[in-house]
Amino acid sequence: MDLALATVAGVVLGPVAVAAAVLVRWRMGPPVLFRQQRSGLHGAEFSILKLRTMRAEDYPGEPDPDRLTTVGNVLRTTSLDELPQLWNVLRGDMALIGPRPTLPEQVERYSDRQRGRLAVRPGLTGWAQVLARNSISWPERIELDLWYVEHRSWSLDARILLLTAWRLLRPSGVTAVGGINPGFPLPEDLIGLPTCQYSREA
Repeated sequence: MDLALATVAGVVLGPVAVAAAVLVRWRMGPPVLFRQQRSGLHGAEFSILKLRTMRAEDYPGEPDPDRLTTVGNVLRTTSLDELPQLWNVLRGDMALIGPRPTLPEQVERYSDRQRGRLAVRPGLTGWAQVLARNSISWPERIELDLWYVEHRSWSLDARILLLTAWRLLRPSGVTAVGGINPGFPLPEDLIGLPTCQYSREA
């Protein structure tokens, strides 16, 4: 199902992806694609693909919000920067629906319970994405992902796809307050966190 839908989406959205890539190349120069190592199924690492949204640093350590271009902001807000990940789905690195893939150094900080989100392939979209995206903390997002892993079904996946379409039409939660998404907490920050409060929302 992932392969079939990703193929159809690739054909339909291919011209949009090409147009966006040309715009990135024109406004920011090469490279057009941003590649980064992420953790997938059972923690196996793979190279995720995105359209580049930030210019090169003017000086070492320049803040990311200062490097985000106007074109890049549009791509992020509309999630068009994620289109190259259809190739990750076709390769088997990702699924259409599942927890968003995180950095290996974040996975190293997971508790035994949190490692449960690695039991399925990461997705282009997921339960945490359609409910809150980056507007909540990482521990809260992981709780949403764990709830999805425990309750996943065809009907839930269909609901996530519909909510994804709604999110694309009315974007929200792309970045946290202040434009900077919170980093992954240290292990001691995870002690005593409440369980998921969003499993019955939306």
